[in-house]
Amino acid sequence: MNYSPILSLITALFKISVAVWALLGAGRKKIIYNVAAILILLAIYQILEVIICSNPNSYIFLSRLAFIVIIWLPPICVVLIAHLYPTKKNIIHWYSRILFFLSLLIIIWILFKKEFVSETVCSVIFAHYSNPMPAYLIYAGLYQLGLFSILFLSAYGVIVCKDHNQRLLLGQILLGSMAFIIPAMITVIAISSFTGALPSVMCHYALLFALFLTRLIYLERKLNREHL
Repeated sequence: MNYSPILSLITALFKISVAVWALLGAGRKKIIYNVAAILILLAIYQILEVIICSNPNSYIFLSRLAFIVIIWLPPICVVLIAHLYPTKKNIIHWYSRILFFLSLLIIIWILFKKEFVSETVCSVIFAHYSNPMPAYLIYAGLYQLGLFSILFLSAYGVIVCKDHNQRLLLGQILLGSMAFIIPAMITVIAISSFTGALPSVMCHYALLFALFLTRLIYLERKLNREHL
């Protein structure tokens, strides 16, 4: 069956709309800006996927660009967590800088390694990428380290945070990341037909993450009004 862009376009539009809504409203700017950046990154990936799947053989560079875009997701999420953390904020900020630096190295490598994506095949709603194995394993290792860092840091923050409001906000990140990271990993590992489709699968599941981020912004605004 041919690729259908409808789901990707609808979810991308939703994420962009929430990002704009977040930027135009009240709340702590560090929280708002990071949430908006996460949503826009996810939307950009899905727009790129639509363009790529319109003619996969003609847009190999855009396939590499899709990997470049999505590698920024974990470090930005870690920065968001750091802003909400009850203790050791500096340690988490430094950890996010390490993730940013490693991501930058990966990006430079992808830019110069034209064969990082050798082929893109699109199914009904997913894009499957063919990658040279050692190169992809390095990329996937860093990306998954970042994803599991989001899970661990947000979970630990919820456990140790004594401030109910901050714990509630961290809880949205924890629940949202669990809702898209774990099902996406299980899907790719358990179903052989999804081999090579991890970025695409994760960005579709990330609609659930976007819903929890929407709730995070709502709660942030509610708390902001209560403190006025």
